[in-house]
Amino acid sequence: MSIAYLLSGSNLGNRAANLQSAMSLIRKHAGNITVCSPVYESPSWGFEHPVPFLNQAIEIETSLSAESLLSTLHQIEKKCGRKKSGGGYEARTLDIDILFYDDIIIDTADLSIPHPRLQLRRFALLPISVIAPGLQHPVLGKSISELLHECPDDSIVTEFKVGDPYQEKEARNAI
Repeated sequence: MSIAYLLSGSNLGNRAANLQSAMSLIRKHAGNITVCSPVYESPSWGFEHPVPFLNQAIEIETSLSAESLLSTLHQIEKKCGRKKSGGGYEARTLDIDILFYDDIIIDTADLSIPHPRLQLRRFALLPISVIAPGLQHPVLGKSISELLHECPDDSIVTEFKVGDPYQEKEARNAI
């Protein structure tokens, strides 16, 4: 079994329900969810959009290869209504990125692990810092906590509260 860290995000439709659907489908098709962060809200990154994103970091145990996991996550996104225009950053019902997969490094046309812009994105670093603060970035040689401390992104990222299901303790117990 491998350990993968994912980041799910949504800013279209029922954002919280989209993240819940992602969790359910990940559990069913990609692997065992071992822990997840609270849900955080932040402005769009790399483009302008009036609706902020909700994001959540998820740790899974998976028997899928990194490439198969990516394919499975794309199928989950599509099932949840994601339509890709192919034109860069855009609003979406669901986006699931692989941030880390064990401690491997992959850099192909289709897949880059660790995620190549993770260290630049507060909206990704903050959720993963809650569940894996000491996780070492295999390329940069720094922990997630160190990367968050050094992150040049000054976007405001706040915990999104819709009730107990999104609090870390409740999320862990619901798995």
